[in-house]
Amino acid sequence: MSTTPARSNEAARGGRSMSRNDIKTLGLASLGGALEYYDFIVAVFFTKLLATVFFPPHTPEWLAQLEVFCIFAAGYLVRPIGGIFFAHFGDRIGRKRMFALSLFLMAFPTLLIGLLPSYAMLGTAAPLLFLLCRILQGLSVGGEVPGAWIFCSEHVRRDRVGLACGLLMSGLCTGILLGALSAKYLMGNLDAESLKTWGWRMPFIAGGVFGLISVYLRRYLHETPVFEALRAKRDADSRMPLSVVLREHRGAILVSLLATWVFSGIFVLYFLYTPTFLQSQFHFDAKAVFSNNSWSILGLIIGSTVAGWAADRIGGGKAYALGSIAMLIVTAAFYFELGSGGSFVWPLYIAGGFLIGTITLGPYIIVKSFPPEVRFTGFALSYNTAYAIFGGTAPAVASYMVGRQGIIMAPAWYIGALCALGILIGLIWRAPVHSSGGSADRE
Repeated sequence: MSTTPARSNEAARGGRSMSRNDIKTLGLASLGGALEYYDFIVAVFFTKLLATVFFPPHTPEWLAQLEVFCIFAAGYLVRPIGGIFFAHFGDRIGRKRMFALSLFLMAFPTLLIGLLPSYAMLGTAAPLLFLLCRILQGLSVGGEVPGAWIFCSEHVRRDRVGLACGLLMSGLCTGILLGALSAKYLMGNLDAESLKTWGWRMPFIAGGVFGLISVYLRRYLHETPVFEALRAKRDADSRMPLSVVLREHRGAILVSLLATWVFSGIFVLYFLYTPTFLQSQFHFDAKAVFSNNSWSILGLIIGSTVAGWAADRIGGGKAYALGSIAMLIVTAAFYFELGSGGSFVWPLYIAGGFLIGTITLGPYIIVKSFPPEVRFTGFALSYNTAYAIFGGTAPAVASYMVGRQGIIMAPAWYIGALCALGILIGLIWRAPVHSSGGSADRE
């Protein structure tokens, strides 16, 4: 692969630091990713409130919450469709164009959600419109998230891919933190009636507006060096990227599916389902729940960066396995304290958030597992499929098991099993060497 003089000089110095262009790329990608995740996730922090806004007033509480979680899951179920669409054109015509389009298709329906009439005003059409907006969000995030990781990892050297993935995950998690903080602020400063009539709309309207601004800022991004180097080869290859992935990279698909199962299941249950779980089953005060959830997400942001840094130094598999062991111990202690009424619930919950940063190495493993020619398609197919099947349905499954079957600690058993799977993946996974340029793509 040819390099510019600046990049050759960087290589001569060992490539131990990122260039200004790399930093700008990571910054803009992380900003857009934060808003994307904020837009996609913010609804789950208002689950109890949205259940009263979009469904009949006499619906049992557990059923109304389950219906909201099912609408939440719908956004995940359509992610593979959006992912395949964006990935196909991302591998054929470039990462940058799809990267901007996906963010626009997230910001617009988020703005619409903030403007939707309630069930009292529109009847059954209200939850159906909410569902439609959620589906549009799911199609968008199916391309945005894989595209973001690939875009960033292909802009940095191979000894910085872990750190790039960690920093991007920190940006994505910042979006979740913003959602949690918005819920904390509104629930702490508005009365119940104000929240129900107009307060809940503010986070969606703000997210949509700032998302559209971020779309404009992405015009300053450049195509990745990896894709530019492969452009001639890509133009000459008439094969469908999806067919190549399914035929030649089944092992990478399997590893990526399992890594995403670990990532999505733990992530969604711990940070998105648990706030509702703590309020409904253990009667914790909403303000305390969202305050500590925010601290736990802050721990995740820091942990993601640390995990990426560790992957570049000791190897992704080893870092993943060691982190999964620690995560299993601490999350088990958290749920034990919760069930026994112990006094260390919140410190353990925050510590668990930091250690869950380890599972953010899942995208690092996926990026490394596919060659550049079909990386977007391979990532989007495996990541979105697993997220749709396991991540998006996790809150609904947990809500049903806890509310209908009476298995109060169902989330704890689920997370524990996924930690064990993470340990296994970390022990057996090794980064493959691709004929198109080694395991790194960029020297």
